Amino acid sequence: MALPRGVRNCNPGNIDRTAERWQGMAADQSSDPRFVVFEAPVWGLRALAKVLLSYSRKYGLRTPEAIVGRWAPPTENDTGAYARQVAKALGVGVGDAIDMENAGTLAVLVAAIVTHENGQQPYSPALIAQA
Repeated sequence: MALPRGVRNCNPGNIDRTAERWQGMAADQSSDPRFVVFEAPVWGLRALAKVLLSYSRKYGLRTPEAIVGRWAPPTENDTGAYARQVAKALGVGVGDAIDMENAGTLAVLVAAIVTHENGQQPYSPALIAQA
């Protein structure tokens, strides 16, 4: 069985390609026309965490519902189900505010998004913390 696209790309959040250059971005991006390819999982996890922190810091998004609504818009996803899954992992309601500046909360959020995006979460807590 093939690994999920996000795991193969070392981009477990499935971050879309943009003009932005990410730290740890692989020089060869030819293996995927849509999503960034990273050199190692730690770089993809780091990019995922940085995007999530920008949601809080730049846009004031602090609930699973708001975060997932921006991360995975309803035009491509069942955003409600996604938000419920993330909220359940965090132990909160979809409309409850979370503190992404708390490293433990951010780690749980990252792991929940990785699980939803890939159908699995193959990364250790230590690797997520390192990212």
